[in-house]
Amino acid sequence: MNPKNVVFKKICKDKSVGVYMGRRDFVDRVDSVDPVDGVILIDLQALQGRKVFVTLSCTFRYGRDDMDVMGIAFRRELYLSTRQVYPALQDREKGTHTRTQAKLLRKLGQDAYPFFFEFPDNLPCSVALQPSAHDVGKQCAVEFEIHAFSAESQDAKIRKRSSVKLTIRKVQYAPEKEGAAPCVETTRDFVMSDKPLHVKASLDKEIYYHGEPVKVHVIVTNHSSKTIRNVIVSVDQVSTVVLYSNDSYVKSVAIEEPGDSVSPGATLQKVYTLLPLLANNRERRGIALDGKLKHEDTNLASSSIVKDGVLKEVMGIMVSYRIMVKLIVAGMIGSSEVGLEIPFKLMHPKPDAVKER
Repeated sequence: MNPKNVVFKKICKDKSVGVYMGRRDFVDRVDSVDPVDGVILIDLQALQGRKVFVTLSCTFRYGRDDMDVMGIAFRRELYLSTRQVYPALQDREKGTHTRTQAKLLRKLGQDAYPFFFEFPDNLPCSVALQPSAHDVGKQCAVEFEIHAFSAESQDAKIRKRSSVKLTIRKVQYAPEKEGAAPCVETTRDFVMSDKPLHVKASLDKEIYYHGEPVKVHVIVTNHSSKTIRNVIVSVDQVSTVVLYSNDSYVKSVAIEEPGDSVSPGATLQKVYTLLPLLANNRERRGIALDGKLKHEDTNLASSSIVKDGVLKEVMGIMVSYRIMVKLIVAGMIGSSEVGLEIPFKLMHPKPDAVKER
């Protein structure tokens, strides 16, 4: 999170409107979401009698603006809420909801006015699909934005010189309560083999933090007459674009393939360590990333957690992770595979949670 006492500000070109905010990251706790608060500073002389409005928007973008075809935009507004800031519709004290707003109002003076929005509980978090090096324009993403502008009315044409936009993020942290450590096992019978192959894979916990190694405990008990030629363990990121196509993109973001083999009648017991990082996947198109602010770096997208009862179809892009354990089994003609999937969550810790863990 941002250091204390940092203020983000942006002023439009004609100086009529400026946005001041104490933070740009707002936390989705599944059962509740931080409200969006800030202050608008106006210049009465530059306004020339116009009103001032501020909007909070959530947009799902799945193509560049210049790719619009037959008037159909490659973007969809998932949410839009507008407030009139000036002339004020209520006194400043009633419109002030947070200490940050109160401090900014004292500092900026009588020409400053507070604004306050509450997120509905059915909006996605900020996420984007990584473009390739050759892609230009805006990427496929879920974006949040504060837009302040001055105009004769809310529906009047907005002049660029009289408007200002500030990108914000909606983020999720790992929940305090964690589920049981995942464990999956399977048994495979083969033709012309009296006894089966048994595979068991488990993790130490359900939730891992970004940058934390994932240890996968694998036990292969090979009672069959087949030889296991190789064991491949990987972390898969599954991104599902649920809004318009329900397409899923599966990308391996970490992999271990040391060439382990298991002879008939033998047992393999080993811990494989994987480290899913954006640093190792920067050139790969379609990797889902947490939404980022300008000039800041980001990371692999966090796992999506959705409140019960919320339609997933309006969530834009859903992200999940799984461990894939794949055994390559030698055969008389070619080879076959035995696989296991272990779901887990990859997220950011709540502030100060790392110290407690």
